[in-house]
Amino acid sequence: MGREPSGGRPVYWTGLVADGLTRCAVPLFFAIAGWVVLVGATPRDGTQVRRRLTRIVVPMGVWTAAYLAWDWIRDTNSRPTQRLAFESLFGSIQPAYHLWYLYAYVPVILLLSLAALIKAGKRPWALGSLLVLLAIAPTFLGDVGKVLHVGLPDFEWNLSPYQVAYAAAGSALLALPLAATTGRRRRLMWLAGGVCAWAAVVAYEHWVHYPSPYAGLAVPFLAGALVMALNRISIPERLRPLVSRLGGAAFGAYLVHLMFLRALAPHLVSADAGWLGAAVMITLLVTGTVVLSFAASLLWTRLRLNRWLG
Repeated sequence: MGREPSGGRPVYWTGLVADGLTRCAVPLFFAIAGWVVLVGATPRDGTQVRRRLTRIVVPMGVWTAAYLAWDWIRDTNSRPTQRLAFESLFGSIQPAYHLWYLYAYVPVILLLSLAALIKAGKRPWALGSLLVLLAIAPTFLGDVGKVLHVGLPDFEWNLSPYQVAYAAAGSALLALPLAATTGRRRRLMWLAGGVCAWAAVVAYEHWVHYPSPYAGLAVPFLAGALVMALNRISIPERLRPLVSRLGGAAFGAYLVHLMFLRALAPHLVSADAGWLGAAVMITLLVTGTVVLSFAASLLWTRLRLNRWLG
């Protein structure tokens, strides 16, 4: 069906509306990450920062290898698997394209942690040196490739200004006083603003560019409205253990979800579906992917493999 309404209008618009809402996921991730570093769990020293990054980098490496192997088994890799594996060391995101933001997470957390430690009177020379190395690596490797006449992949372990902005602004919003984020009327107002921003993202993706850039005009309004509407919602006592378990499994569920999504989509999605069929398809696809992903993550957490699998 491609990405044109002519290929199946109900499925096209259903997918576009669903994708418009997911545009807020990455900004929210950076917002939460920024809040953790700057407010919620400010690092005490460089060792704590290294442990925090290890919990991200190790599962990222394991799942990058897993997706490469999975596509190799199914013979769906776009290029030789060895080449893709080599490129992954430089920050390539194929075939595990959903892991791209983790390559940016590392320098963002390094930068924020460095600032927090310096403010606390520390002198984190190792972290600062690593951040400088990440900053100069793209130019250095490009020069090496030119001098030696070898084709090296682009170095993608870098950050963009919008990622730092989301981390800083998000931490500020999440740290607002309780009185500024409570009240039914206030939450409804922010939810209404979020719905308008969602519609603006969908319109942008239809008329301007698909998918919408995370630094697009409407995306920060969507993410910010959701933060303000959902921040500090009180969870009933009886549900807190379940919510805590699901929250702990969320990272692993995200890492594995693309496998389930790819496995389910060919059997559930059809370009010929009508409006009701498209709604049913997206519901089944999302529900199936979420349930299977969280079940897998909870299983390997019980087996104490989450250090490796997220």
